[in-house]
This record gives sequence, structure tokens and C-alpha cells, in this order.
Amino acid sequence: MSNTKYIFVTGGVTSSLGKGIIAASLAKLLQARGYRTTIQKFDPYINVDPGTLNPYEHGECYVTDDGAETDLDLGHYERFLNVPTSQANNVTTGRVYLSVIEKERRGEFLGRTVQVVPHITNEIKERMQLLGTTGEYDIVITEIGGTVGDIESLPYIESVRQLLWDLGEENAIVIHLTLVPYLAAAGELKTKPTQHSVKTLMESGIKADILVCRTEHELSLDIRKKLAAFCNVKQEAVIQSIDAGTIYEVPNLMLEEGLDRVALKKLNLPEKAEPDLKNWNEFLSRLKNPKHEVNIGLVGKYVELQDSYKSILEAFIHAGASNQTKVNVVSIHSEYIDAANVAEKLANLDAILVAPGFGGRGIEGKIETVRYARENKIPFLGICLGMQMAVIEYARNVLGFANANSTEMNEQTAYPVINIMEEQKLVTEKGGTMRLGAWQCSLEPGTLAHKIYGQSDILERHRHRFEFNNAYKEQLEAAGLICSGVNPETGLVEVIEIKEHPFFIGVQYHPEYKSTVASPHPLFINFVAAAVAHKNQ
Repeated sequence: MSNTKYIFVTGGVTSSLGKGIIAASLAKLLQARGYRTTIQKFDPYINVDPGTLNPYEHGECYVTDDGAETDLDLGHYERFLNVPTSQANNVTTGRVYLSVIEKERRGEFLGRTVQVVPHITNEIKERMQLLGTTGEYDIVITEIGGTVGDIESLPYIESVRQLLWDLGEENAIVIHLTLVPYLAAAGELKTKPTQHSVKTLMESGIKADILVCRTEHELSLDIRKKLAAFCNVKQEAVIQSIDAGTIYEVPNLMLEEGLDRVALKKLNLPEKAEPDLKNWNEFLSRLKNPKHEVNIGLVGKYVELQDSYKSILEAFIHAGASNQTKVNVVSIHSEYIDAANVAEKLANLDAILVAPGFGGRGIEGKIETVRYARENKIPFLGICLGMQMAVIEYARNVLGFANANSTEMNEQTAYPVINIMEEQKLVTEKGGTMRLGAWQCSLEPGTLAHKIYGQSDILERHRHRFEFNNAYKEQLEAAGLICSGVNPETGLVEVIEIKEHPFFIGVQYHPEYKSTVASPHPLFINFVAAAVAHKNQ
């Protein structure tokens, strides 16, 4: 029998209250007390994974080392804990049903009628305990996506109810995150939405052990007492989660509220030592007391929704703190950039990042952006599609291949300097079929990339179908493009740079996925430093 303890985090009243941040903050505190902790996310949508979802629909798709396309909350988990997640950390309804249907097709249910209870709930329970049975974790925190009362969340809530019964009350608890809204007209906080949310949870057979209340104003003692009495929780288990200036303040706020102590008490676990947040608070201090300030342009196709580039924005926060620099990210839509207005659109920027993406929309604007950054010696970083645009721009404007392009945008291009990968040519299904996960890259000594990483061999995460076309490598290098990083197995170019430039680098992979509070990514650290240098020159 595993000794792993389980914490389930549910949400009520409204979505987007920050279950992922609360889960990550609690995990951080438990980790800082010496407990081996991990977090997993169960999403109620029927997509098998977020890989086929439009960024406008769901924000960015986060990728793990083992190639799982996951919910962006897993990025928060990694950024807070500095521990890699995996395929097992994110499960969707689509994945659950697919697995059950495949078992039915193989005859594993011996001809029985397959039903939501027990077959779907058993599958969910099994997956909820998967990480706990490895012996690697003392505590597994499970975030249930959606809001209590949603039809699609019901199988998950029922599975949690069954697990609470199976595991026993000291082995599993429920934290319910809810909203205590402030009504300006009445001039007071209202507890009724929380009461109704807890009641809905209880109708499903689950009693909340801890209430975390999102609020814009301090919860008075009277309100805490009222919530405790009406929601069947102890007063110490009514936790205030007030709006914070940055998500990275939340662990300290939860520490002050005693969330970790209450959780450990309910799980009958010793508190051990006080949480060691020394490094975390040093990061916060640097973040809050910058010595410099820079404006960095984020040129992309999905800039209307900030979550589309969540990991990039967080990587800038980590790198900014590392440089004691406030990074103002200026979002610019590439679709509205052309040769006539590029100088105006990109004015007053200290550095430019051309973002990842798919499809032909906004491509010419990205290429114009690269040209502007290259010709005007503005620090430039291109990620994935951004790196491919840098190759196309160089082929067009330096090598003289006027119509150079990617076969993703123009299959008939005379100069396909970016081409679909060989193994992708026969792929017809879209989900989970790209080049995904961590791949090796060998860096050329003496290059900017090698200097940044301080080593020759690196491992970075990928998510793409198209690659640098090696048929043009010799010509591009002869024209001054440096191919400074190559995959040792495939020979595919992963990093490009230009010598006569203060900072110009494009990477086929996604460095933003590996940036954490404890380990800011070296590419972003050096990119922000280059922005500071450019501003001060």
C-alpha cells in the first residue's frame, strides 16, 4: 500500500480564479518543508490533449520533456517547483474516454455494458493515483479543471468522492477555491456565492476540508466565522487569497494564511521545518527592486490573448529579476506590420522577440520585423517559427533569393529554405504527431549560443513539423549565417545566429518551457542583458 497522501483542488462560482497558482503555491510550501510533491491537472474537455486547440481558445500548449502536449497550468507547476512534469501530469476527458473505448474494443470488459460509473470513474481514479504509486512522491496535488456544477466535471467529482472514501480521511483532502465578490453598491463582501458553491459540492457527496477564498478586499474575522459556520469547515481552514501584484507572491501569502499547516494537519503529517523560501524571496526582492527598465517587443499572431505566450512572458519575469531589470513586454500583432510601417511599429524598443506560431497569417510582418532588427542592430530572439522567419529573411535579403519561403506557407516556393521534416511527410493526423519533447543539440564552440549556455551539449523542448532545409545550409553559411546548433542524430539545424550583430539568435526549440524561478533560462537572461546594453549605449 502506498503511503502517498492526496490533495484535490476544486473550483467554484467562476472559472479563472487561479486553481493552478494555488495548487503550485501549496506544492511550493510543502516542497520547502521537505516533502516530495507533484501536481497533476485533470481537464474536463473532450480533446485528447490541448495540442490541437487554437491558442485563442485555450492559451498556449505547454510541452514536457517526454513530449506531452499539455495544459498551460503545467508550466506554472514547473516554474514554481523546478521539477519536470510528464505525460502523467495532465489528463483530459478525451484521453480517459479514448482509453476506456480502446479497452472495450479489445474485450477487456468481457462483454459488460460500459458505463460512466464504474468504468469511466475507475479509469479516472487509476490515473489520479498513477504518480502516487511510483514511490517518488509523499504528496500528490490534483487540480480538477472547470467549476463545480459543470456537467462535464461530474465524472471527476464522482471519482474524487470515491477516492476520498477508498483512501480514508487522513490520506486525502479537498481544497475548494471560491470567490467572495465585493459589491460596490452595497459596499461589502458577499459570502452567498461561496455558500452555494460549497452546497453544490456537498450535493455530489464531497465536503470541502479547506476553503480558499479569492477576494479583492481583506476578509474580516466575522466573514471568516460566517464562512466556517455555513460551509462546515474549521475557521483556521478559511484561507484568504487576496489579489497579488505578481503570482510569485502567492506562496508567501498562503504561508501567512497557514494553508500548508492546515493541509498537513488534516493529512496527519508533521510540519517538519519551517518552509525554506530564502532563494524564492531573493528572486522576489530582485523582481520588486529593479535597477533597469527595458521595452521588449513581442511580435506574434495571437497577442490579443496573453495566455497564448504565457511561458514567454514568465521567462521574461525570471530573466528580468536575474538582471534586476523591469521588462515591459510590448505586444505587437505581426499581421499589421509591413515594409512601410515597420519602423513606426517597432519604434522605442530595446529588443525584439519574434514568437512561435503556425500558418501563413502575419508571416510577412514577422519577416519585416526580422529585417528591421537585423539591419538596425536591435537585439533579436526568434523562437521556433521566429527562427524560421529569420532564415527566410536572410535568404531573401542577404542571399538574394527573393521568393524564399517555408513550404508551410508556399508549397511551390522556388527556394524552400524551411521545409517539412522527412518523417512528417506521411503524417495525416494532427494530434500529438509533431516533433515533440526534449531533443539534443550540439553547440559550436566560439559561437554566441555556446557562450550563452556555457556548454556544448544541451537538451531543449520542441514542438514543430517544419525545419531548416539543409539543402541550403552551405549557401546560407557562405553568406554569413552561422548554424551554431545542430541535432547530433539528424543533422538538423536548431540554432542560427549572425556575427556582426550585438545579439541576433534564432532557435528551433522552445527555451521558454524550461525557464523557472530557480533556473531562469540562459537565453532569456542574456537577451534581457542585451536589451539593457542596447538601451544604455
